[in-house]
Amino acid sequence: MKKKLVIVSIDGMRPDGFLKCGSPFADEIMKKATYSLNGRTVFPSVTLPCHMSIFHSVPPERHGVTTNTYTPMVRPVNGLFEQVGYAGGVSAIFYGWDNIRDVARPGYVKYGEFINCFMKDHTDGILTDRCLKRMREDRPDLVFLYLVETDDKGGHDVGWMSETYLEYVKYALGCVERVYREFGDEYSFIITADHGGHDRGHGTDMPEDMTVPIFFMGEDFEEGKELPELSVLDIAPTAADVMGVMKAPEWEGISLLSEVS
Repeated sequence: MKKKLVIVSIDGMRPDGFLKCGSPFADEIMKKATYSLNGRTVFPSVTLPCHMSIFHSVPPERHGVTTNTYTPMVRPVNGLFEQVGYAGGVSAIFYGWDNIRDVARPGYVKYGEFINCFMKDHTDGILTDRCLKRMREDRPDLVFLYLVETDDKGGHDVGWMSETYLEYVKYALGCVERVYREFGDEYSFIITADHGGHDRGHGTDMPEDMTVPIFFMGEDFEEGKELPELSVLDIAPTAADVMGVMKAPEWEGISLLSEVS
């Protein structure tokens, strides 16, 4: 591997939620990242289809997952986990919603930790603890930290942009900060959301559901550079270039590093 990478998905984090949650680390991220607060997710703006598109760089009509129930692809496309595995890399996933495990085919995740987010309070923090422990002990090449309380306990239970929702976004960013403080010199970071939300739901083509913040942090990226737009399809190709692994030929996104890869 050329470089190690952490990808963090904060489920349901809207750009205005990121800005209004009151996290000092949000300001630091914007100063250190190449980013867009006008990122585009895919339709339907639902968690598993969006994450399949994040990691496989194709829209739902190509990968075939259009609900939160996984459907095997008729014409399989390798995702980022498979490409890292082919290159001899080691991947780890830490997640609070069971279905997210389907973003990687069996055999391509070497470490995994799951806690249903409704079984304990602040499972995002507990999973972050376990992520940090694994990173200290084994230094996986690709780390995926999936934080879901923002969506389930904030958005769906109380409502997007409610005080409760904003507190969960702030807490999630605090989890990201803990990982960044310890491993920011060793790992590059991609921080994103899968979709936004409105009222107590999501899944429509409304801007509130379809617009997400996307941040790229590390020595490959210019600090404080705001881009007018990005697509979640651009995440896997950029990640592959950061790590020095091959991109799958079917991927439709554009790497931010394509001009130098």
